[in-house]
Amino acid sequence: MAIDPFAAALRDAAQTLKPQTGAARRHYEAGLSCAARGDDTGAIAAFRQATALNPAMSAAWRRLGDALIRGGNRADADAAYTAYLRAASDDAELMRAATALLDGKLDVAGRLLRARIRHAPNDVAALRLLAEACMGLGRYAEAQTLLERTLDLAPGFAAARHNYAIVLFRQDKADLAIPQLERLLAQEPGHAGYRTLLASCAATVGAYDRAIAIYQGVIKDTPKQPTLWLSYARALRHAGRREGSARAYRACLDVAPATGEAWLGLVDVAGGPPAAADVAAMRALIGKRDVSAADRVFLHYALGHALERAGEYADAFAHYADGAKLRRGEIAYSADENAAQVRRTIEFFTPAFLADRAGWGCRDPAPIFILGLPRAGSTLIEQILASHSDVEGTRELPEIIHIATDLANPAGGTPYPACLSALNEGEITALGERYIHRTRPYRKTGKTFFVDKQPANWMHVGLIHLILPRAKIIDARRDPMAACFSAFRQCFAGAQNFSYDLGELGRYYNDYAGLMSHFDTVLPGRVHRVIYEDMVADTEGEIRRLLAYCELPFDAGCLRFWENRRAVTTASADQVRQPIFREGLDQWRKFAPWLGPLRDALR
Repeated sequence: MAIDPFAAALRDAAQTLKPQTGAARRHYEAGLSCAARGDDTGAIAAFRQATALNPAMSAAWRRLGDALIRGGNRADADAAYTAYLRAASDDAELMRAATALLDGKLDVAGRLLRARIRHAPNDVAALRLLAEACMGLGRYAEAQTLLERTLDLAPGFAAARHNYAIVLFRQDKADLAIPQLERLLAQEPGHAGYRTLLASCAATVGAYDRAIAIYQGVIKDTPKQPTLWLSYARALRHAGRREGSARAYRACLDVAPATGEAWLGLVDVAGGPPAAADVAAMRALIGKRDVSAADRVFLHYALGHALERAGEYADAFAHYADGAKLRRGEIAYSADENAAQVRRTIEFFTPAFLADRAGWGCRDPAPIFILGLPRAGSTLIEQILASHSDVEGTRELPEIIHIATDLANPAGGTPYPACLSALNEGEITALGERYIHRTRPYRKTGKTFFVDKQPANWMHVGLIHLILPRAKIIDARRDPMAACFSAFRQCFAGAQNFSYDLGELGRYYNDYAGLMSHFDTVLPGRVHRVIYEDMVADTEGEIRRLLAYCELPFDAGCLRFWENRRAVTTASADQVRQPIFREGLDQWRKFAPWLGPLRDALR
């Protein structure tokens, strides 16, 4: 039997409305009747009457917004939805979902909100709350879609726009988040949360002067926030302002003395032998039970770096090992899965497959990819290239990994990279064009070429070659013991999950070297290898060979790369602001007695 729409609408009203004033409720029910008959003009008039009589009637505001949307009046709909949001605390169903969300019961909140949205698809409060639940579960793409729907309905919904900026930032789309935050700040210039996120986004796209200025303003208003001091110190360090960075780290520790990341940053930017008082303070903090696990990890690495400089190698290694063990316990990584992915990639990229697609892809020659193991000299190569008059250095860009992730289909179908075989020439070209488009915000100078220094792109050499056949690919290589130990002693901000166990580090290096060897065979000459030790021994010769591969004329500025004051965001930022030195070549040998698991894993 068909369901009478008017009866269904009345039943909905009975289930979701709390008792309202009689006149307001009569107008509300009249509006439901008009909406059920398709009379949006009558519905709008009735809902307006209901809200005028009872401004706290949240359901009437929501229904008014729905009717205005159907009538194409988005400006008034936005105002109606805004009024609904102010009155929504009167909605018991919505409050149950919000309570579940606040209690961390994300699945419960999601279930309640999806049920709500099924019968009220334009409920902007429910859409935004469901997006928050998705963000809590790490489902950022779904959250983005929900928030875009929310803002399409209610552009003035500031909390949803803030959520939208956050979800964009967490997906490495800082360039898209910036205009959202600028729009929010135009309405509320003093909002500390908007300003802080804008500073983070500005730093991410390399606009460090802007980020630093914003942080300075927020810190002036709220000087007791250690996370602000940390972010400010990082921005100063990346911009090459080491003394200012050290002062900011100290200020952070004045506010929160157990902040491990501030101790690590301070040790690294200060340089030279560590102060005895600082070492004693860090040792004391590690022994305290109330220090958080995250702070304890950073403190171990900070002590490791400090003690290594003091020549206390056994004690330094003990702290590196303790920090790595703690970090490894927090992350998910499988060396077997990494090896399996490499095997699939080797099996897929055959000479025949590549020959059949020769000439496909976007023909833009601008990108220069530097990839390999972190701490293997990639930042040095980037700094050299970025000192050329035709080349811009950017940062470790995420877009190739995003493309590969989007192509992957873990729920079924053909996995990556085999899924590439189903793409035609136009689709392959579109992927290359997407890369060029999405990386454009990171290019500030208008130079012809730019560097993408994402180490993990070694896994995607085949994809890069396919979609960007004229791009240059440089493999930064270093003695495996030196490269792996340098990675092990580094507490990375993220992504390098393989680096916290010596055995897993060795296996990762083997996988990387094996895949690069495969591409040397199937695409001879496509990848240019720079050996760090050769760069130290014959700097000018290696630079000339590097520029020749990149089809760039020789530029003497590349020989004075340390004079380039561009921002550098990696752990090697301080090293590349000075001439090449030999002291780091054999650094790992001082720790050789404890590196047996790494030596055994490497072959």
